[in-house]
Amino acid sequence: MDIQTIPADYSPAPDLLRGKVVLVTGAGDGIGRAAAESYAAHGATVVLLGRTLAKLEAVYDAIEAAGGAQPALFPLDLASATEADYSTLADALDSTFGRLDGLLHNASLLGERRPIANATWNAWSDVMQVNVNAQFLLSRATLPLLEQAPLASVIFTSSGVGRQGRAYWGAYAVSKFATEGLMQVLADELENTSRIRVNSLNPGATNTAMRRSAYPAETPTENPSPAAIMPTYLYLMGDDSAGVTKQAFDAQP
Repeated sequence: MDIQTIPADYSPAPDLLRGKVVLVTGAGDGIGRAAAESYAAHGATVVLLGRTLAKLEAVYDAIEAAGGAQPALFPLDLASATEADYSTLADALDSTFGRLDGLLHNASLLGERRPIANATWNAWSDVMQVNVNAQFLLSRATLPLLEQAPLASVIFTSSGVGRQGRAYWGAYAVSKFATEGLMQVLADELENTSRIRVNSLNPGATNTAMRRSAYPAETPTENPSPAAIMPTYLYLMGDDSAGVTKQAFDAQP
């Protein structure tokens, strides 16, 4: 797999996403919050999806306080969401906006850090539900809306352990391999028949709650903040990446 990075001097235009409607999952915290705020700062109307309403409301308030377009809130627990829930979301987006210009699959569960021999079924299936099945269901539900956009972008969040397996990463690593596969299959299906581009993005070591949980011995501040890795998120979501599809990107060199 060839890994792509954007030029170090890439600078997104202030209005890169003006007029676009972008859905971000896991938007209440960490990289999802940084992406939502960054997309809004560059002109997008952001749909904030997450399981904790209070966190989504805090992001909503921050976007409005910064002068961004009024976001939309959609609380949803991906671990328990049904097909009907995704249909309801798609119907709400259709009635409110009539299209969707971008989708960032950001929400993920870390799950257990233990050998496969000691993995528990409940934890394994929870990770697969959020990291794989939810992405499939949400992508399928929103494809008709993405088709209505002049140019649309879908970004799947990957990981280094989803590109090279590593001991004790269990369900999380396997789910990220599946994420890369889902990206490639969907991109291949849409490449010659659609204006939708589909790529994966590995954020790398970032100072987030998930990273701190996975690496408790690290000094968190040695890793960049979520805001510091936003250039690649902006590049892939904006029209600067028009024509770029079925590619695996790293947010950090």
